[in-house]
Amino acid sequence: MPDAVLPAAILSAAPAAAADALSRRHRAPAAPPPAWNDVLATMLAHRSVRHFLPAPLPEGMLELLVAAAQSASTSSNLQLWSVVAVQERARKARLAQLAGQQGFIEQAPLLLVWLADLHRIDTLATARGPAPEGTQYLEAFIVGVVDAALAAQNALTAAESVGLGGVYVGAMRNHPEHVAAELGLPPHVFAVFGMAIGWPDTAAGSDVKPRLPHEVVLHREQYRAAPDAAAIAGYEATLRGFQREQGMREIDWTAQCAARVQDVAALRGRERMRAALAAMGFALR
Repeated sequence: MPDAVLPAAILSAAPAAAADALSRRHRAPAAPPPAWNDVLATMLAHRSVRHFLPAPLPEGMLELLVAAAQSASTSSNLQLWSVVAVQERARKARLAQLAGQQGFIEQAPLLLVWLADLHRIDTLATARGPAPEGTQYLEAFIVGVVDAALAAQNALTAAESVGLGGVYVGAMRNHPEHVAAELGLPPHVFAVFGMAIGWPDTAAGSDVKPRLPHEVVLHREQYRAAPDAAAIAGYEATLRGFQREQGMREIDWTAQCAARVQDVAALRGRERMRAALAAMGFALR
C-alpha cells in the first residue's frame, strides 16, 4: 500500500514513550514503532495485580467492563460465554479456598468468573426443535473457552485503561464441580478462570514482567521446531534480573516451566479435568 493512502495515525512518529514501553516489556533496547496510541500503551503496560485497595468500584463500572467484554470477537456470533460477578465477601472467601487459598481474591472488590456457556444455546435451540447434537462435541467446548478468553481479555484491558488492575485466576479449575456448585452453574457450563479486579495498591507496586523475545515466539511463514537457544538463555538472565529487583525467588524460566508439567502432582487436581467435565454434562465427542 503506498504511503500516501496510509492513515495519518500510522505515519505519525511514535513518541519516545512508545519505544520505552517496548523496551520495558522485553528489557531490551527497542526502536520507536510505526504507530502508537493510548490503547497500545495500556496493553504494553499490563502487569498482574494481586494487592488491592479496599475502595469499591464506582456504580456502573461492572456493566462497562461487561460491555467491553461483549465487544470482543466471538465465533459465528454464538457468544458461548457468560460471566458471574462475585462481590459478596463470604462467597469470595469460599472461592478463594477452592482456588488455592489465594487471599487477593477476598481482598479485591470484584471477582469475575468467566464461563464457557453451552447451556444457553442448548436451551434456546431445544425450544426451537430437537435437542442439539453439536454442543456434545469437543469443538463446541473449545469455542466456548476461546470466546470466554477473548471476552475476559477485553474486559481486563478496559479495566486497566481506567486505572483498575486485575489478575487471572487459573486455579478456579482446581475443583470444577465445587466451583460450579458455589456459583449455581447448570450442566454444560464450565468456569474457565477467575479474574480479580480492583484499584491497585501502589504501595505493593511491581514492574512490567519481561516476556520472551520475538525470536522465540514469532515464526515467519513456517514454524521453527528448534527453540532459539541463545534467545532463551538471554531471557533466563533477563527474568532473573527482574526477580532480583522485585525481591522474588530467583529461578530459571525453563526450570519453572518444567516443574509445572513434570508430574501429575504439578497439575494440582486438574489432572481429572476430563472426568470433571463429563460430570458437568460435557460429552466432548
